This record gives sequence, C-alpha cells and structure tokens, in this order.
Amino acid sequence: MTTTLSDPTVLIVDDEESLADLYAYWVDSVAEARVAYNGDDALTRLDGTVDVLLLDRRMPGMSGDEVVEAVSDRDHDVRVVMVTAIDPGFDIVEMEIDDYLVKPVARPQLVDTVERMLVRTSYNDQLQRKFQLVEKKVTLEAAKSPHELDESDEYTRLVTELDALERELDSAVESFDDTDFTVAFRELPGGGTVDSTER
Repeated sequence: MTTTLSDPTVLIVDDEESLADLYAYWVDSVAEARVAYNGDDALTRLDGTVDVLLLDRRMPGMSGDEVVEAVSDRDHDVRVVMVTAIDPGFDIVEMEIDDYLVKPVARPQLVDTVERMLVRTSYNDQLQRKFQLVEKKVTLEAAKSPHELDESDEYTRLVTELDALERELDSAVESFDDTDFTVAFRELPGGGTVDSTER
C-alpha cells in the first residue's frame, strides 16, 4: 500500500525504550518516526504534524488511557493506535482510538497498521468513525466469547452505532458518481478494494 501523504509522521510512545526504538526503525520505511518514552513526553512531542500515534497502554506516570483522553481534549486530528500487552476489554468501545494491537507485534503487522492509518487521514469524519468502530468490533470479537459479547452493553451500543452509520453511508453512496465511489471506498477492512462495477 502506498500512502498519499507527502511527509507522514508517526509518534511512538512506549516506556520500554528498546521496543520504542525498534518500532521507530520499522516505521521509518513508511514515515518519519518520532519517539517518546512516557506519556508526558508524548504530549510535549505531539503537534499538528503528527499523523499517527502508536501508544503503549500501561506506562508509569501518565498511562496510555490518560494520553488518549488528553489527545481527545486537545482535538488533535491524529489516528491513535494502542500497542499494548493488555488484552482488550469492553472499555475500548468508549476510547478515542482507531485500532488496538496486542503485543507481541511483528513488523509486517505494525507497518501495515501504520499504512492503513495514514490512508485514513484523508477520509471524512463519517468514514473515519466507521473504521474506528469496525476495528473495535473485530478486536472484541477476537478477544471475547459469544456469550460475553451478548452480555455486554458496550458491545451492543457499538454494533448499533455501526449499523446506523453504515445505513447513512449506504444512502450517501447511492448519490455517488463512479469517481466518487472509487475514491471513497478504495480501502476496505481486510485490505479489499471495490470499484464502481461491483455496486
């Protein structure tokens, strides 16, 4: 996948310095990589030029969850990916994150995730929200049993919002011409593509 951003920047935040540096080395093939080793430093280094934030969740001092809240309060237009050893819980439904990776993470997975996030920076708010919800849904379905999903109010709210948003997007697609459709849906979950002949 080739990103369309001329100078994409990724900020990597992890208190395990050797791991943060390794991620930076991997990411450097597709974007400028910056590193912070704690939450406070992350917020200092985060500015309007950062496109993607790779964030450890459990850190001494300011946790990854607290960093996410601070980023949301600042209203930064940045895609946020948790990269953590903590298994996902239903609390991620309410978190302002775009994806959730559980360590250990291999180089291809990390680079692919960064590339997908960079592509999504060009999407409008509705499409970005859709992909946020899809990633959370996939993450929870991989981590939880069907019974746990059925019993979760958070999961039910997520699915309900996603269904409603997809209906809105389907209505919008009906008014697209061929060029609009191809541009808007060039990237789909799982790496698939759709062109106008498949409608």
